[in-house]
Amino acid sequence: MESRLTYRPVLMVQITYQACVDLDQWIRRRVRMCYWRQWRKPRTKVQNLLKRGVWIQTAVGCGITSKGPWRSSKTPGIQQALSNDYLRKAGLFSLKDGWIAVQYPNQKI
Repeated sequence: MESRLTYRPVLMVQITYQACVDLDQWIRRRVRMCYWRQWRKPRTKVQNLLKRGVWIQTAVGCGITSKGPWRSSKTPGIQQALSNDYLRKAGLFSLKDGWIAVQYPNQKI
């Protein structure tokens, strides 16, 4: 009984790199989906994609798609417009970078 109690906190705290990366990717996709829902109308979607440097054909294709927001958030046009750098500048913290900073404190990210 005592051995279970001593190992439990260690197992609860320990998180693998792959799980951290998967969660980080999921969060970024979820944030992209939220931006996509916020823009609502196809015209607004196309305008915002063009503002962020997406080609006009790709922007129109993404803007008038009948896919849902979750599926659309994985398309190349939206990933280009709402790139990882854009999300970082908007204030989104990267779990992957945080995990690396904790595990390897002497390396630069």
